[in-house]
This record gives sequence, C-alpha cells and structure tokens, in this order.
Amino acid sequence: MAKKSAIENNNKKKRLVQSKAKTREAVKIQLHKKDLAFEERIALTHKLAEMSRSTSATRIRNRCEISGRPRGYYRKFRMSRIALRELGSFGLIPGITKSSW
Repeated sequence: MAKKSAIENNNKKKRLVQSKAKTREAVKIQLHKKDLAFEERIALTHKLAEMSRSTSATRIRNRCEISGRPRGYYRKFRMSRIALRELGSFGLIPGITKSSW
C-alpha cells in the first residue's frame, strides 16, 4: 500500500486540475489561433506560464485505485499489475482469467 500522504497529494492535484481546466483550456485555444499578433501571443504565453504548475494535467500521477501503487499501472483497469492479478485470480474482473501453461 502506498503512503496515504502520496495518495492524498495526488487527489488534491486532481481536484485542482479539474477546477482550473476551463481557464487553462481557454488560454490554450486563444494561443493557437493563427491570426494573433506576436505581442498578443507573448502575452498569452506569459499568462499561461503564470498559472500554477499544479493546474497542468501532466502533474497527475496514475495510481492504482485499490492499493495506490504508482508503478505497473494498467489504464484500462485503473489498477496495478499486482491488484489485477489478485482480482483476476479470484474471478472478480469480468473477462480476465489467470492462465498458466
């Protein structure tokens, strides 16, 4: 199990990204317009740079929903390889069976 503080910090980042997503997206849309003057483009770039780094979606770490483990994460199942194997062995995940050969 991961440290509770690491899990909570990641959850805090998720909430922050979600709350500032519209503002960040609006600035990015304006920034990518082709007919912008150079000075306006620089001003928008500065505005984006002044925003908190924690509002960027790339700051969020994918973590297992069950254990909080950050490594060996499967996006499709939103869990780590270890939790996936355990639950798959017990038949708790539809369509997953443990195989051996």
